[in-house]
Amino acid sequence: MATIDYRLLVRQLEALLDTRDWLTNSAQTCAFLMQMLDDLNWVGFYLQRSPRMLSLGPFQGKPACHPIPFDKGVCGAAARTRQAQRIDDVHAVADHIACDAASNAELVIPIMVNDSLWGVLDLDSPTVGRFTAEDQAGIEALMAVFIAHTDLEAV
Repeated sequence: MATIDYRLLVRQLEALLDTRDWLTNSAQTCAFLMQMLDDLNWVGFYLQRSPRMLSLGPFQGKPACHPIPFDKGVCGAAARTRQAQRIDDVHAVADHIACDAASNAELVIPIMVNDSLWGVLDLDSPTVGRFTAEDQAGIEALMAVFIAHTDLEAV
């Protein structure tokens, strides 16, 4: 797989997010990531709209699981711990929620606003071990752009 220039992607996402609207920016971000990153089969946001529960937000890919409690799956772990989850083989995770049987690796980044969880960004790949530490750092940088350019308190 080719090396990804996340610095270039950061500049491109900054240019793409030309509104403060959370819905537009989250939809644009998902589409951007799905088009710009290889070997993904799902990209989307899950939002915290009720206590200890994630609700499906904008995404690209097959229909998804909804809702996701904080005590289940990789997205739930990211929401519960407020720490990124980079999983090489989701089938090795006992409580993995299998929305798409083709998904084998997962990267989930919590989205924090004023020390509160807004939601998570979930990326799935059909390739075991797809996400590296560099991918995690790059996606976290992209989420910093998303947060800086989006009114997330309006949700």
